[in-house]
Amino acid sequence: MKKTLREMRPVCVVGIGLHRYQRMSETPYVALGLTAVREALKDANIEWRSVESAYTGTAMLGMAASRPMLRYLGATGIPMAQVENASASGSTAIRQACLDVASGIADVSIAIGVDKPAPMALASAKTNIHDLVGRRVVPFTHFALLANEYMNRYGATAEQVAAVAVKNNRNGANNPYAQRQKPVTLEEVLAGPPISGSLTRLQCCPIGEGAAAAIVASDDAIERLRIDRSRAVRVTASISRSERVYRGEQNFDAELTRETVAQAYEEAQISPEDLDVVELHDAFTIEELLYVEAMGLCGVGEGARMIASGDGDIGGKCAISASGGLLAMGHPIGPTGAGQVVEITRQLRGEAGIRQQPNARTGLAHMVGIGAVCVVHVLQKAA
Repeated sequence: MKKTLREMRPVCVVGIGLHRYQRMSETPYVALGLTAVREALKDANIEWRSVESAYTGTAMLGMAASRPMLRYLGATGIPMAQVENASASGSTAIRQACLDVASGIADVSIAIGVDKPAPMALASAKTNIHDLVGRRVVPFTHFALLANEYMNRYGATAEQVAAVAVKNNRNGANNPYAQRQKPVTLEEVLAGPPISGSLTRLQCCPIGEGAAAAIVASDDAIERLRIDRSRAVRVTASISRSERVYRGEQNFDAELTRETVAQAYEEAQISPEDLDVVELHDAFTIEELLYVEAMGLCGVGEGARMIASGDGDIGGKCAISASGGLLAMGHPIGPTGAGQVVEITRQLRGEAGIRQQPNARTGLAHMVGIGAVCVVHVLQKAA
């Protein structure tokens, strides 16, 4: 009989680490990744030899990224694997680490996300099957068209869509790991260089480099390694789905999100009203509006009004992208999904400082990847 993560051995995030997301530099990926891993080990107060498996989420580095990086911590012979799932690579690495612990294959596993900018080479270009659109509609044009359709359908304004960037850059300004650390006004967002349609530069996420790491452990390991149980955050759902045919729907990413999140709610035994913090795939401002609706945080067509009301602010009903989201925290591809789990863990521990959502107990991390795939995790305060 198929089991959910909640029905298997409990899995808790016990250590988190980041290397700041930043513009491309000469820093080797090994230094980026080791910074995050060492921070996670220190946070968990364990040694590298206690880690029993490792998954590295990366989309642009190339083959065999784990061993040249992790050998500096010691050649312990543990199984290592690279995970590539487009923007959801880090999220998928988290899922694989959780499954190792939940199934009993390992007591302690680490998920790492690390990337450096490089030309994106999509496998679909080598299928010899050409679609009718081809390269005529690049991602930012696709989302500009969705923004235009959303505004026409629901009466939202360009200012309301742009307000997402104002909120997320305000959050990012208080995040020392964010790529964009400067608050912006609505006027600055709207006046920025146009990218496509109504979308300006500040309504599109920056793609840079960085790293994130999360260590997950079983109850037995927490006891044996004397890990501080009060700082452990339980993963109560880990769901991965891929796109199917959605007849009559305008946006397959939103429908895929709706299905994946609904399954995560069921597995974690929660509802949208239980969420205190959400980190979602806001690569473009319009995505945040579409996804909060798909998650059931507000009604269809009400996303713009939800953001305008302050319900998505830190201190509101549910803090959306308290890290700054992809728009301000950045989107280095491989690390992004793992970094979301790091942020939610920090929030549920009550360690987010000025970005802290009061009394946060339940959080959701959501990433969509080209393909299209969607990975969702639900985390809950364990103690």
